Amino acid sequence: MPELQEGRYAGEFLVSEGNGRISREIITVLSGETLQPAAVLGRVTASGKYKALDPAAVDGSEAAAGILYDAVDASTADAEGVAIVRLAEVNAAELVWPEGITGGEQTTALGELAALNIIAR
Repeated sequence: MPELQEGRYAGEFLVSEGNGRISREIITVLSGETLQPAAVLGRVTASGKYKALDPAAVDGSEAAAGILYDAVDASTADAEGVAIVRLAEVNAAELVWPEGITGGEQTTALGELAALNIIAR
């Protein structure tokens, strides 16, 4: 019998968030991105669109700007999604980081999230 792997669920990384929808924003995910729930996001300054955090970038996406609430497939065109952008407590072990990110880059990103009042535990 094959081993089954359970996927990620929308919002499973959240420990708590502000009342109502104060923690969430509807965002545009940049074309070319296919992201899982809990992906740490950067925001491209010129367009205001979000993509996976990229510590090596110089377009604004090098700074953590939120966490994706649910999966978004923007592989062929920009797509709408929901992100946690403020006032939340999250499970650090559930966050999805870009491949190859270093421990120091993660620490920096967690500090940037904390500045948005998104606290990783």
